[in-house]
Amino acid sequence: MVVSEHASFCPLDCPDRCSLSVTVEDGRVTAIDGSLANPLTAGFICSKVRRFPERLYGPDRVQHPMVRRGPKGEARFTSLSWPEALDLVARRLLEVRQRWGGEAILPYHYGGSNGLVTDGTLDARFFAGLGASRLDRAVCAAPTGAVAKAMTGKMPGVAFPDYESARLIVLWGANPWHSNIHLVPHLKRARQAGARVVLVDPRATAPGAYVDEWLPVRPGTDVVLALALARWLVHGGRLDRDFLVAHTTGHERVLEAAEAWTLERAAAVTGLGPGDIERLAESYAEADPAVIRIGWGLERNRNGGSAVAAILALPALAGKFGRPGGGFTMSNSGAFRVDDEARGGPPPATRLVNMNRLGRVLLGEIAPPPVMALFVYDCNPVVTVPDQGRIVRGLEREELFTVVFDAVLTDTARYADVVLPATTFLDHEELSHSYGAYSVHYSPAVVAPVGSARPNPAVFRDLARAAGIDGDILAGGDGAVRARALASVRAPLAGGADLDRLERERIVPLDFPGGAPVQFVSAFPFTPDQRMRLDPPELGPNLYAYREEVVDRRFPLALISPATDRTVNSMLGELKKDEAELLLHPDDARSRGIQAGAGVRVFNALGEVRCRARLSERIRPGVASLPKGAWRRSFRSGTSATALVADDLSEIGGGACFNDTRVQVEALPAETDRPAGTDRPAGRAS
Repeated sequence: MVVSEHASFCPLDCPDRCSLSVTVEDGRVTAIDGSLANPLTAGFICSKVRRFPERLYGPDRVQHPMVRRGPKGEARFTSLSWPEALDLVARRLLEVRQRWGGEAILPYHYGGSNGLVTDGTLDARFFAGLGASRLDRAVCAAPTGAVAKAMTGKMPGVAFPDYESARLIVLWGANPWHSNIHLVPHLKRARQAGARVVLVDPRATAPGAYVDEWLPVRPGTDVVLALALARWLVHGGRLDRDFLVAHTTGHERVLEAAEAWTLERAAAVTGLGPGDIERLAESYAEADPAVIRIGWGLERNRNGGSAVAAILALPALAGKFGRPGGGFTMSNSGAFRVDDEARGGPPPATRLVNMNRLGRVLLGEIAPPPVMALFVYDCNPVVTVPDQGRIVRGLEREELFTVVFDAVLTDTARYADVVLPATTFLDHEELSHSYGAYSVHYSPAVVAPVGSARPNPAVFRDLARAAGIDGDILAGGDGAVRARALASVRAPLAGGADLDRLERERIVPLDFPGGAPVQFVSAFPFTPDQRMRLDPPELGPNLYAYREEVVDRRFPLALISPATDRTVNSMLGELKKDEAELLLHPDDARSRGIQAGAGVRVFNALGEVRCRARLSERIRPGVASLPKGAWRRSFRSGTSATALVADDLSEIGGGACFNDTRVQVEALPAETDRPAGTDRPAGRAS
């Protein structure tokens, strides 16, 4: 047996960007552990990535190109060669373009788990060459991104190690235990040094050992809580007017919006007590330094953009910038100043399709031309995008030509006409930056591709050849793609960096004075005057507004779908063998006659989900929770959480409103209370 250890890193959709030590035995990955190459990783990694070898070699892995031989959705496929698959895909795409125009082709991808080499490079150039529709990738981080860009130009946030300097840490809509695990040791050390940690979330995601207080806010009301805190700062004489004058513009707008939100009125809307809100305001005003970790849970509702803007305004109003551990952290991706056009070329002037409206687009409910060819990669929309029912009906259209390019046979791939086998980060090379840590990483493949799987750039280059698209998409080979990827990072790297150094050292940090950004000392807004804009006109006239919920009394429970310790979005969902659970407060269960472990039906006007109930006081009454990214096989109904989510869009950013979902829950009759068929095969190739 030949055993070797390989340095790698994890590019999955997480802020940490862990460095890895990968054990390979006789050409197969057998174990993955953390390494010390990235100081943030500190030698440990999450349980999700430890299980990645099961994804590499599991029964759901797509190893060869396949073509559909049965009805859509049954996942009956026949294998074919790469040349046959490439010719078939190119021919069908060209036929669609000739008959309906290039915009009838829709590339559908997200790429949260891909880096600067495999996403937004030759794929972007290929679809631009076809004249395809463009995708507005707004399923996540659209409101937060729009607000951060308008208010600060995506200024770098407080580095995770500097949380140890804070005396108050507010985790607002953030879930580090499941999706940012390397922040947790810094929270622990901060508490040991005397800091308080407050969690603002409808669900208590954190162990009690790491959180001092949980404020279970009602979904969709975070903007009200933030504005009430702002009002308290004004009336408590704690406004930092000197900072506002020196470093911001438009602060009058947020103060005007805040004036209406007294403690009592805010409490009635948020579901918190007036004393809870006042205690948080006092703690925030007194703490020096204080930091707010802004997550993505609070953006996923009709008021998401306004909530993010109001929370971002708080450290400016209270004067919390200017010292290590003071300010905010959201996404730090803007610190790298990545130039997407340097990798993928200028975007074409074709129509832009919001990815949250996929179901309507496929069913022809959006303006023409109709989508006649769908190319899905780095994404599993059936279980991650709103309105699952419409999406499935759209994918079932016989005249729709669907290609799914993925490493495993996902719920979406079951409806494909052609399935192409993709590599993973362990069997292709990657260069990536983080949206949490401040470093750029490079890793080569540590094993040969499984089966005949191929990486994104190689496949899109060959598709371009087959479709007769020429130009720089075919020039320079893989080395040119790597070089363009590194050149797209416009922020200075410590000591300078070229590909040779990055390939040799594997990790290069960003160059901040002192090693880490201190907001308004060594890191300033990327705005023309380096001021924070608290009234940016591009965010519209309703910034800081609270839109009340339109109540449908048939569906009284708010449904949320936060991250879990099982999946990264839907990735690794194929490994979940037990039945998915609905988390419900005991009071809500008792009033509905629901016992722990019993089967339940979760439903609204869009659809239903059947699964098992789990009862806990760690979720506020009136709120229920289903796991984010769980595959349909984990539910006895064959439908998952997104079957209940409407495709409404947030006013700011056009983001998905997952947490605006309202449902009813009822116990299943005893004769139908059977577990999900989790051993149902994902499909077969002949």
